[in-house]
Amino acid sequence: MRDMDGGTNNLILKFDQIQKFDNGTVIQHGKYNDRIYLMKKGNIPSLNLILELLQISEQKHYSKIFAKSCTSDLPIFIDQGFTVEAIVPGYFNGKDDLFMVCYYLNFERSLENNSEKYNSVLNLAKSKSSSAHSCNDKSDKFNIRACQHEDIDQMISIYKEVFPSYPFPIHDPQYIHQTMDDDVDYYCVEVDGNILALSSAEINYESKNAEMTDFATPLKNCGNNFSSKLLSVMETNTAKKGIKTFYTIARSISPGMNITFARNRYMYGGRLKNNTNISGGIESMNIWHKSI
Repeated sequence: MRDMDGGTNNLILKFDQIQKFDNGTVIQHGKYNDRIYLMKKGNIPSLNLILELLQISEQKHYSKIFAKSCTSDLPIFIDQGFTVEAIVPGYFNGKDDLFMVCYYLNFERSLENNSEKYNSVLNLAKSKSSSAHSCNDKSDKFNIRACQHEDIDQMISIYKEVFPSYPFPIHDPQYIHQTMDDDVDYYCVEVDGNILALSSAEINYESKNAEMTDFATPLKNCGNNFSSKLLSVMETNTAKKGIKTFYTIARSISPGMNITFARNRYMYGGRLKNNTNISGGIESMNIWHKSI
């Protein structure tokens, strides 16, 4: 999930607006995800920022605030009524931890209807953490490579097929084009020029971390461990760029993705309750992390 200027580069109005402020703060907010997401804290006192987030949420009638916090800011968030939902150790340059904190302005938003299913998927993933991937005799026919601009049409087609809704406008070619030119490395599995699956690594060079995200495999191409193969290639290539920490925000309802990260030695970091509009509705998301 990535930063974009919410002014001149606000691509599709139905998606939440992303705003960059002069002090360096970046937030995403809107009714699409019905929340404010503090993506990056700029040069502003933490208490002032929190009070502004609360004010905007009340004015816009949002039901959740989701924020990224470093260790030093955490006591201030807690003092203002935020709770920790997930942690990514070593997020900041492999040293300081990231705390994903939340504040619910609507009690119903904090209640998970599928908590039993989420717990079942998580337990299944953890149970598979030491198991080997199944072999696939056709794997040598597939090529895994970085995506290029000429791939965008195929990429859009796959994202539309796999995700009826998504928290960022990955259905829009301009968005893919712009993020590809920035700090997002897209990867694909292809055979004979046809793309069969996708993923991306959103790289934060300043903090030396990368979010492994945007995994998409159409149903007809499932069963080939494409996600695991893509993840392995992304890790290898991203580590060469000096990245120290990998993490992902995976759908809590998805056994496949949670198992993929557990099998690749990622550790569970917590669950973001009713956090993200993806695949047609608001869902909870699991955090997985891995240090180099």
